Amino acid sequence: MTDVHFRIAGRDDAAQLNTALAALSAELGDCHRSEVADLMRAIEGTHPAFRAILAEVGTTLAGVAVYSPLFSTSRGCVVAYVSDLWVLTDHRGTGLGQDILRAVMDDARSEWDARWMKLTVYDTSPAARRFYERLGFGPAEGSTEMHLDATGCTALGGDV
Repeated sequence: MTDVHFRIAGRDDAAQLNTALAALSAELGDCHRSEVADLMRAIEGTHPAFRAILAEVGTTLAGVAVYSPLFSTSRGCVVAYVSDLWVLTDHRGTGLGQDILRAVMDDARSEWDARWMKLTVYDTSPAARRFYERLGFGPAEGSTEMHLDATGCTALGGDV
């Protein structure tokens, strides 16, 4: 594969990051609601909401991963949660996805002492599932991912 440069995204990368995440959303058939300003707010400050790895080949953004720390009491450690992984179509099948996940884990170990990695794979993405399974990921047994939308959060009360 051509020489790939990995780096941590910063505030100035928010537009480029948003473009990559919009491409991922389109491929998944998701609604993309993030705006550049949202990403800028979430990636900066003393306690950023996430970190992102950018994989660049020359001046081309070839891949992105967005991740954040979770603490698992059942594992007794920090888990790196990868919320988004996108690889430019031209670079799929080259090992770049695995290289990006390796860079995520290296950074998560350094930043948070993370020892596990977690992600969610859509049922409508069998190729993605096969990719993750080849890397050693397995489905979580005995649990269901659950969500509480903005209306539900408001219904909980308190300052929102």
